[in-house]
Amino acid sequence: MAESEENREESGTRLFAGLSDVSISGDIPVEGEITVPIASQSQDDDFSTLDEPVKDTIMRDLKAVGKKFFHVMYPKKSTALLRDWDLWGPLVLCVSLALMLQGGHANSKEDGGPQFAEVFVIIWFGAVVITLNSKLLGGTISFFQSLCVLGYCILPLTVAMLVCRLLLLASVSVVTFVLRLVVVVIMFAWSTFASTAFLADSQPPNRRALAVYPIFLFYFVISWMILTFNSSK
Repeated sequence: MAESEENREESGTRLFAGLSDVSISGDIPVEGEITVPIASQSQDDDFSTLDEPVKDTIMRDLKAVGKKFFHVMYPKKSTALLRDWDLWGPLVLCVSLALMLQGGHANSKEDGGPQFAEVFVIIWFGAVVITLNSKLLGGTISFFQSLCVLGYCILPLTVAMLVCRLLLLASVSVVTFVLRLVVVVIMFAWSTFASTAFLADSQPPNRRALAVYPIFLFYFVISWMILTFNSSK
């Protein structure tokens, strides 16, 4: 019995002594499971726009539109207007400009409707033509990004239209016309400069003039409509 116990101890000692020489290579994958407590997700991770109140959605969209208006009034090379594009701002500006231009020749009741439609069609059709021209010249921005920029850059001309209407309410004279001319020219240059600041870099260097020229004509037509506006009394 004593000999058998001694033999077992010797065999166990030899077994564990052999394990000390065993090394695990770094190339051999070690498998196993380690239980790590995972922190519960916060409410912000599970939150989506589908769950937010309508008021918050409207306020967020209004802030986005306001930021784009700021970029137009202080134009600089920025991708904010191109990255987060929308058509809410251009729609509001187009409708506002068309409403202010409506009634310039309202002696007949039939002139009001088509005049609104003419302004609306000229703005959107002109923006579409400029966008197609930009794409054909090899522009790198998308169709709706170009529409967004062209639409938001109508903001200075909309301000010019508002100023012109206020001047016409005051009086109609040569001085008033000169003031209107100065305001329209400044806002025309502002709209053209702001739009080219965002769109020029998206065109090939040797074709930028071909892309800028239609933009110049687009805002020139709108400026001419504002300058030739005569309020009916």
